[in-house]
Amino acid sequence: MTALLVGIGGLAGVMARYGITRLTAGSDALLWSTVGINVVGSFLLGLLVAESWFSRDVREAIGIGFLGGFTTFSTFSAQVVLEVEGGRAGTAVAYLLLSVVGGIAAAAAGYALGRTLA
Repeated sequence: MTALLVGIGGLAGVMARYGITRLTAGSDALLWSTVGINVVGSFLLGLLVAESWFSRDVREAIGIGFLGGFTTFSTFSAQVVLEVEGGRAGTAVAYLLLSVVGGIAAAAAGYALGRTLA
């Protein structure tokens, strides 16, 4: 049952993101809608992991499913908060820096390779 709920949540999250993206088609609008999606998703996941308001199945449907489909950035953001809360500030900083710098470096490398292959 959990897998079905996660799948339904994921579909809803992907479609929500798609809808927002279609509504904001345009170079600058798309950039800022993505920022908004990431910030809202991060807030909602932080809210979700703060307390156990829902059953495990519903939390996974919302967190992994909907918010995972809506934005993976929310998972990253919440993990940084959980590491700090757990007394692992050094791990949080390393995770943050490696994810951001590594992600940008990987995107740049992929872009460069894609341009070379085109």
